[in-house]
Amino acid sequence: MSTSEIATVLAWHDAVNSNDIETLLALSSDDIVLPTGDDDEDQGLDELREWATTAGVTFRPGRMFVHEGIVVVEETATWAADPEHPRSEAIAFRVVGDHVVSVYRHDTLEEAFEATRLNEGDLYEG
Repeated sequence: MSTSEIATVLAWHDAVNSNDIETLLALSSDDIVLPTGDDDEDQGLDELREWATTAGVTFRPGRMFVHEGIVVVEETATWAADPEHPRSEAIAFRVVGDHVVSVYRHDTLEEAFEATRLNEGDLYEG
């Protein structure tokens, strides 16, 4: 397991939370893959920039799991449009060369584990 992957994902969260678009883009691969929520995907930095400038979300990371470039973060997401109802979720990141190459949101940690084949044994205890 690599603390570099964890550091990249935490820095990505910080950039989203502080609306630091330039840092977010620098931490992401040119062809980053982002699901759109309707079984489709968007790809690239332009799509990431659009999402980051319009999403209005703040992430509070909790436990993290890591194995071979995949990081799953159990977290709370608070959307500006509905700040009274934060949502628990798990996000799976693929990190290559200190860049996030894909981001997939899951409703539960179990769903993220099923999609990534990670498990409780991959808990990061840094």
